[in-house]
Amino acid sequence: MNTAARRIGRTLALVLPVVLVLSGTLAVTRVPWASPSSESQILTASSDRASTHATHRAPHELLRDRLLAELQEKNPSVALTHLQTATAERPSLAQHCASIARALGRAAVAKYGGVSRAQAYARPVCDTSFASGITQAYR
Repeated sequence: MNTAARRIGRTLALVLPVVLVLSGTLAVTRVPWASPSSESQILTASSDRASTHATHRAPHELLRDRLLAELQEKNPSVALTHLQTATAERPSLAQHCASIARALGRAAVAKYGGVSRAQAYARPVCDTSFASGITQAYR
């Protein structure tokens, strides 16, 4: 009986580390490395499509894209309110406020198909750049 216990112990001593290493390796390759809001991604060490450099987007570009999406989902008034709030919270975004407001104005004309309906949402955010964007889109 003593030899059987030793044999089982030796087998476990050899097999258990191999099983633990393999299960740990498989667990790491299944971790979603992206942010929780993006789709789940599987990363493998031998991926042929692996990116060699990361793309970094500026905060004002992220804000612009988020506000344009919000304009499409809701209305320009909501997006302009959030633009005003964002520039008040982060003064570094104030220098980009006019260009973002103009982009929102152009997007409002595209969404509503005309100047008059888009103009109804105009407010003096960033020195009336929203209205300027509306007129740019009309030309």
